[in-house]
Amino acid sequence: MSERPIQFYFRGALHAVQGPAPTRTVLQYLREDLLQTGTKEGCAEGDCGACTVVVGELVGADGQEELRLRAVNSCIQFLPSLDGKALFTVEDLAPAADRLHPVQQALVDRHGSQCGFCTPGFAMSLFALYENQPNCPEREEIDHTLSGNLCRCTGYRPIVDATQDAYALPRQPLNRLPVIAALKELAKLPPLDYAGGGRHSHSPRSLAELAELREKLPEARLVAGGTDVGLWVTKQGRDLGEIIQLGAVAELKRVAIGAERLEIGAGVTLTDAFAALTAFEPQWAELARRFASTPVKNAGTLGGNVANGSPIGDSMPALIALGCRIVLQKGSATREMALEDFYVDYQKTALQAGEFVRSLILDAPQAPLQRLFRSYKVAKRLDQDISAVAAGLAVHVDSDGLIRRARLAFGGMAATPKRAAACEAAMLGRPWDPDTVRLGMAALKEDFAPFSDVRASSAYRLTVAANLLQRFWLETGQKNTSTAAPVRLAQLSPITPEARP
Repeated sequence: MSERPIQFYFRGALHAVQGPAPTRTVLQYLREDLLQTGTKEGCAEGDCGACTVVVGELVGADGQEELRLRAVNSCIQFLPSLDGKALFTVEDLAPAADRLHPVQQALVDRHGSQCGFCTPGFAMSLFALYENQPNCPEREEIDHTLSGNLCRCTGYRPIVDATQDAYALPRQPLNRLPVIAALKELAKLPPLDYAGGGRHSHSPRSLAELAELREKLPEARLVAGGTDVGLWVTKQGRDLGEIIQLGAVAELKRVAIGAERLEIGAGVTLTDAFAALTAFEPQWAELARRFASTPVKNAGTLGGNVANGSPIGDSMPALIALGCRIVLQKGSATREMALEDFYVDYQKTALQAGEFVRSLILDAPQAPLQRLFRSYKVAKRLDQDISAVAAGLAVHVDSDGLIRRARLAFGGMAATPKRAAACEAAMLGRPWDPDTVRLGMAALKEDFAPFSDVRASSAYRLTVAANLLQRFWLETGQKNTSTAAPVRLAQLSPITPEARP
């Protein structure tokens, strides 16, 4: 790869960047280098959404490419991540000084802004929704879209109202044709090999290029979505050294879903990975909703979340419960292992020098056993919060209702995501009933001695883990679920005047 500048579509033309360090964030570049200050800096860690921008890229096969637009947090995206893509900021929304975009006009009309600091971020999240959803979405989808944007002044009611009003105004879609044409031209460029600020960043485009580069640079920092690594720079001031960006490797972004197996490339975004996981296992839906905000899921990758090895990473317990296997590659050789064996100690994995995560594989449940599965996240907030306890729970029962296989995994309970071996053993061969659940709950004390921190005490974590096992049975083991007591808030409905005694 020969050195060249970072190039992307911006303000209606191709834009080149040469000079800044590869760890300079998109937000810093916009505000400090280009003096485009509509995009705001709030938390600088991807939580508040004031910095939200929209990134466009081509998806689809040759000759059938489409433009995909997604909101991301510019405060934790490094400049090389924009190469070959399109960038839209709040200044791009109004085509003329005397005419606002429908989402902007609706925010004005509904008084959806008070101090105004967060408003550009809201406008960009809503712009992405407006472009991707031609019909007015349901309230739940609007709430999910705005889960990464904080407002402490106006509150969300007028902003939600404004979202619905924007669809009632004359339609004003983005002209995508010039953007698509520009991105096709950018795709003809050689892979990015960028140097700036005394640092180097490589962006291979194929699995073969990545494998060769990784063997040559085993100490280089791999960066996928940057939603975690970005904080190492913005919050910890760490020097990442040489970087290998994974976002352009096509093979890592593939999803193969079939009746018997699901394989997700390590570079697939959380948004796309969770969609595939939910299609493969519908009970994944709650975790997909609560995992992170929409902008974080649009940028972050499932492979990155797994490779990070955090003991409180939300996806790992659920993946382990489903029997996930991880595929690792070094050079042209690959190896496969159970995901629970990938974690060897606190934030330490089985990755060898020159090796990288290639994909994740899950198998469908095998007849005649029936697989019962749930994933849970316990935190102080519904959205945008780190788990105190995360759980992925799966039991496989035979036609007599006896447990023939159990995979019960927890996060936040040990130095790594971990299966509850004693709990599983206590339940095997027994009926899926309250007595068996009580045995499993008691056995959890043999599996875990949780730590205490600002999120939860050791005793709380043990109690919650046991209660989640009981909740799992309440949701899956009761004989007459139609008359069972609700166990989730979503199952409750308002009491009408006619129903009151």
